[in-house]
Amino acid sequence: MTKKILIIGGTGFLGQNLLKKLLNRGFKLYSLSSKKNKKQFKQVKYLICNVLSRKKLKKIVNENFDIIINLLGNIDHKKKEQNFKVHFVGLKNLYRIINKKSLKLFIQVGSCLEYGSSSSPQKERIKCSPISHYGKVKYYVSQFIQKKLRNKSIVLRLYQVFGPNQKNDRLIPYVIQSCKKNKKFNCTDGNQLRDFLYVDDFSDLVIKILNRKKIYKGVYNVGYGKPLKVKSIINKIAKKIKKGKPIFGSIKMRKDEIRVLYPNIQKVKKKFNWIPKTSVEKGIIKTIKSY
Repeated sequence: MTKKILIIGGTGFLGQNLLKKLLNRGFKLYSLSSKKNKKQFKQVKYLICNVLSRKKLKKIVNENFDIIINLLGNIDHKKKEQNFKVHFVGLKNLYRIINKKSLKLFIQVGSCLEYGSSSSPQKERIKCSPISHYGKVKYYVSQFIQKKLRNKSIVLRLYQVFGPNQKNDRLIPYVIQSCKKNKKFNCTDGNQLRDFLYVDDFSDLVIKILNRKKIYKGVYNVGYGKPLKVKSIINKIAKKIKKGKPIFGSIKMRKDEIRVLYPNIQKVKKKFNWIPKTSVEKGIIKTIKSY
């Protein structure tokens, strides 16, 4: 029987790239989002609805799904009330209307910010003490899903994922656009250590999870597993494009920003036989070419 997969947030950065990878793999694909997107795939059925409207959701999301992948998110992390509503209230609305009996697996895409300022490399067993509002909301959602769906749920805690079609307010797209325009652009000192994963590697992991007969429930860190200084990423991009001038130290670090943040990814590698294949340098080249 063909598996029905619903991707919540299928028109966003992660959703678009994941759907592209899932095409022609024998799945029946659905995408749920609040807005239409110009770029759509013919093989995907697009459902348009605001997740905060439970009545409309009930009318529009009326299929029984085998798998749900929740990429639901609010891009502007500064809007606290909106973040809470979209992530948590929206998810609760969805949970109430879906058929739990037909559902085989729910993949919740979480955030490394759920751990808070715990020392890196972060392991899944450490206690979560999120300090940012966004981190707290994502943690509430992860807890809710694990409590309600138990053996049917997997939480993937992402670190920095990048690639084509990402919004320009994220680090790598912002730097690429600034360099292509040969602009001087403001940056922090760039000494933060971060983990960068190319989006295709994230999609490949999801496919491996979908193809498994056994569900390995629980929380998994998802990243490249090797931290780099933000400054080195910015310099790599400027060197490749041969334009642009970063002004390091012209922006102050946020009060809740963590200096060193990267994962231990041994658990996800072992359980799903998954290894990130795209180096950061190759990922940057592919991303630049996509522009």
